[in-house]
Amino acid sequence: MDLLRHGGMGRAFTERRAPTTLGTHVRSYTFGHVRQLDAVASRLLAGLAGRVPGLLAGAGQVAYLDVDDTIRATHGYAKQGAGYGYSGVKGLNAQVATLSTPLAAPAITGIRLRKGSSASAHGAAKLISESLATARRAGAGGLVTVRADSAYYQQSVVAAARRGGAHFSLTARMNPGVVAAISRIPEDAWVGIKYPQAIWDEREQRWVSDAEVAEIPYTAFTSRRQDQHVTARLIVRRVKRLDPTGGGQDELLAAYRHHAVFTDFPLSMLDAEASHRDHAIVEQIIADLKNGPLAHLPSGVFTANSAWTVLAAIAFNLTRAAGVLASKLHAKARTATILAQLIAVPARIANRARSWRLHLPRNWPWQSGWEALFEATEKLPMTA
Repeated sequence: MDLLRHGGMGRAFTERRAPTTLGTHVRSYTFGHVRQLDAVASRLLAGLAGRVPGLLAGAGQVAYLDVDDTIRATHGYAKQGAGYGYSGVKGLNAQVATLSTPLAAPAITGIRLRKGSSASAHGAAKLISESLATARRAGAGGLVTVRADSAYYQQSVVAAARRGGAHFSLTARMNPGVVAAISRIPEDAWVGIKYPQAIWDEREQRWVSDAEVAEIPYTAFTSRRQDQHVTARLIVRRVKRLDPTGGGQDELLAAYRHHAVFTDFPLSMLDAEASHRDHAIVEQIIADLKNGPLAHLPSGVFTANSAWTVLAAIAFNLTRAAGVLASKLHAKARTATILAQLIAVPARIANRARSWRLHLPRNWPWQSGWEALFEATEKLPMTA
């Protein structure tokens, strides 16, 4: 609001609004208004994907829907819904779903603000269903896989993914059934993978590594009704436990840490395991949001903060589209980079011969990207 009240902005805006007007407007939102904003965000992403082809490049063949949540710390007693969650930090909980491809950086397909005491997977099935519908409208018509960590290892999450025509890849909890399945894997089934400090053996044409992968069929959620049992692949990565003292004593029996992935991903074992590890990309988006609009939640009213959260996702997707239009470098850049290099332009506006001119700085390193963005936005079709 302060930016709209300086310089010659009075000519462009006929009325001068007080900064409190924005807060008053957002605090009047109800849950229904927030859901309307969700619909706007979904349609906006689909529209951006149609007008900016590189935004979700390759989504027609392979795409990944990653889900995770985070705690946004709050202070004081005036925030509605604030509470202590699994992290022990008082705040509000935001659940995020992102869509990415092997060629394109993630865009946000859905976001929810929840009470701070909410469990990670609370409401995940609905978010996944709506995000998959958004992904389909945005052009993800090929192989789509829902990826998440062990907090989302639930039958409802698997069911939501399958109803949406997607595959799933979930970190499995180490419950007795999973541990028993791992113990049944024969020793000769383990295959070395490229991992930190791995060595390629030319003679045997394999990786010599402290990390190995194997898989076994597994039926999950057997405590539920028979029709809710899910049989798929259990892909397990084991990593040697090293001597914590660093004494260099040889081991008598090898000890391992096991990480299991429950998935119906149709590709090879090694590709499925490596793909699942990439689901941590959603953490980068969460960090980006926390470094930007979710640095704080400005209101004490829960619905106002919910609306703010959805608007943060809309702004993120618009910024991502701007980066794609600018250059390959900015297509995967963080929001702070795009703001510093393309938005906060150190330019000078001048009036010459009754026409406005924008003088860009001399020897500006990102001039080509800014000009590409400017030219592309002028050519984009505009609709009412």
